[in-house]
Amino acid sequence: MWPFIRKPQTETKGLAEPGDDLFSVFGITPTSDGNVSVTPEAALRVPAVGSAIRVISEAVASLDVKVKRIEEDGTEILQPNHPALSFLRDSANDWTSGFELLRDLVIDALSDDRGGTVYVNRVGEGRIAEMIRYRRGVVDVQFDGTTGEPTYKIDARPVPSANVIHLRSPFGRAPLSLAREAIGTAIALDRHAAKLFGRGARPSGALKFPKGMGEAAVKAARAAWRATHEGNDAQGQTAILYDGAEFEPFTFNSTDAQFLENRKFQILEIARCFRVPPPMLFDLERATWSNGEQQGREFLSYTLEPWLRATEGALRRALFTDEERAQYVIRFDRDDLTRADLDTRSTVINSLISSKVINPNEGRQWLGLQPREGGDEFLNPNITEGASQPPAPEEEETDDAA
Repeated sequence: MWPFIRKPQTETKGLAEPGDDLFSVFGITPTSDGNVSVTPEAALRVPAVGSAIRVISEAVASLDVKVKRIEEDGTEILQPNHPALSFLRDSANDWTSGFELLRDLVIDALSDDRGGTVYVNRVGEGRIAEMIRYRRGVVDVQFDGTTGEPTYKIDARPVPSANVIHLRSPFGRAPLSLAREAIGTAIALDRHAAKLFGRGARPSGALKFPKGMGEAAVKAARAAWRATHEGNDAQGQTAILYDGAEFEPFTFNSTDAQFLENRKFQILEIARCFRVPPPMLFDLERATWSNGEQQGREFLSYTLEPWLRATEGALRRALFTDEERAQYVIRFDRDDLTRADLDTRSTVINSLISSKVINPNEGRQWLGLQPREGGDEFLNPNITEGASQPPAPEEEETDDAA
């Protein structure tokens, strides 16, 4: 028998040497070199990151939200008077609109590993009174180690999961957290550029003094050089050198020459992390009229659609009871993103009506117009059926008979 039982060693972490999980508690994700701490606030100051988060969150919040009832045959019937719609379209509470609520919910999911959370305040017999999105850190989210089931607390008070809209990112990690190295590099490049152009962090050259030059002469030469070449208003002035001093300019190496290319590459890296087409981050270097529409479709299919599906599921879990969940669904109207220009839409609608695929009232509905009388019939407006042929002109009588 083994003479003693070896106790398993547990890993302990203190504030002196915190790990990544402890940093994440405070919203800090340090990069591998340790010089840049990528907090959500610091990451949003990077233009590419802020643009990527805004284009996704605002696109989701801008779409029209609809509640539909599922019929036995699987068709979905619009329910325009469902009580949940007023909170998603108009006002979620007295200080937040429905647009702001959905936008901030997606922003939190993109930037926080715990995801975005909204508390649904119910009163009486389950009636929704308001929907509140608390500030970061107020809602405590804990996940079961085996099943991953989340539990929620607000100010140390347990909250039923049925009253919480919870939107999470893939892999259980926010894109901002997964892209911390790329974002950290972009932050470092921004800081270097600010120092380079703001205070001249990189010297343009060096002053070389001959041997035997006194200290007073060195100070005078340095003062004259600073007076003529340092500062915002000292560019292009004539240099004054003392006692045989020489100026040797520094040449830029390959890394300095590609500094702008490095900054452009970070835009592509951040675009990959958030799966956003570069032209939507205003990187128009390779954007053309021919591929712009295709990239817009890819944005809807590969970037926005997964977030729309996840948001629809999160809203459905929290806004409907168990009985309602089997009858109702929440849908975002994608037509606003796939809608072409008016000339193209008119041509397509007219072609579909002419081929009797849709009737005129269905085409008017696509254009946001009210139905008209007789518009439910499937007729080709370019063909008039049953019309009589116009009579042939009569031949004039002539007096040729003699």
